[in-house]
Amino acid sequence: MSASRTAAVVDLGGATVRGTAIKAIRTRIVDCVTTRRHKLSNTELTHQSFVIVEAMLADGTTGYGEASTLGGPRWSEESVEAIKANIDTYLAPALLDGSALDFELNALKMKKAVSRNTSARAAVEGALYDAAGKALDLPATAFLGGAVRDRIEVLWALASGDAEQEIEEAKAKLDARLHRRFKIKLGFHEPREDMIRLRRIMSAMPAGTEMVVDINQGWSEATFIRYVPELAEMGIALIEQPLKPGLLHATARVAQRSPIPIMTDEAAFSTQDLVQNAVAATGSVYSLKLVKSGGLQEMKRAAAVAGAFGLELYGGCLLESGIGAAAHLAVFATLPALEWGCEHFGPSILQRDLTASGIAYRDFHIETPKGPGLGITVDTDALDAATRKH
Repeated sequence: MSASRTAAVVDLGGATVRGTAIKAIRTRIVDCVTTRRHKLSNTELTHQSFVIVEAMLADGTTGYGEASTLGGPRWSEESVEAIKANIDTYLAPALLDGSALDFELNALKMKKAVSRNTSARAAVEGALYDAAGKALDLPATAFLGGAVRDRIEVLWALASGDAEQEIEEAKAKLDARLHRRFKIKLGFHEPREDMIRLRRIMSAMPAGTEMVVDINQGWSEATFIRYVPELAEMGIALIEQPLKPGLLHATARVAQRSPIPIMTDEAAFSTQDLVQNAVAATGSVYSLKLVKSGGLQEMKRAAAVAGAFGLELYGGCLLESGIGAAAHLAVFATLPALEWGCEHFGPSILQRDLTASGIAYRDFHIETPKGPGLGITVDTDALDAATRKH
């Protein structure tokens, strides 16, 4: 190998490959208070818990990643306590002294070290992308093919269960030009009660306001058949995960008879799950989440698989702070298509976000962070204040 070629290998933009060696991976659990109660079909939250990952490189660079859950191991089998233990015990030792730039190799090492644990793997990978980008003074999007958009239209979720509060909240978002599309959580009331609440909200919104409903696996096929005409009559734009995962044939029948597009979420974590749902025709939209895919690269692959089957894409969230939102946005910014925008409102629902800069909402869009790594500055005071002490 020539001297010039050797130099190109060891010197990338002034930062050496040697300096990107992973020297430490540390974790902490944080508990962040939310601005209001957030209800789903199987739980409700007044605070959101995360595992924050710090990846330290040989050159002194630190990158941040985040694992999010909803009320413990209810949405998936992972809890923050288990995520932290599995990163500390299995994932971190598998990666130490390797290069943060070996994205594919690091993902393979993590898959070998643990089974599933998708949120844990995604958090570590996010921290490595952030650290590698900072070390080379490059945005994380550069490692994912480059950005094709610098902002994404963002939805706001209405999930308190109180129609009057939700109307007031939605109007405030509209007036501030923060959100003009909304998602309302159903499934935690009786369906008839949910329909009354939904109709009250829709009647109070400006004409043309787009509303998505998320049933969070809360209905049966029979309930869906009974109420989908009413949803269509109200002008609902999209229905998310009406039935429980695994009910491929029932969900396919629901999708076939629904005049409203169905979005697959919890029913498809892996790309194999996604293929099974796509072949069964259980929906025409797919919700992308790092917690499902297990990493930035794998989520981009999931987007490609969904697109190959003709599914449209939606940028889903799990109430991430600005750290987790930035990791999602790094991928979303590089996708050829993101037809339904995203819903990364998580930083705004926390009383105090974990980032000091990098996440901005303007004119109904969330702006993709700029700068090296994930493009955010972590608020270390907020992080310390929210860190679980026991």
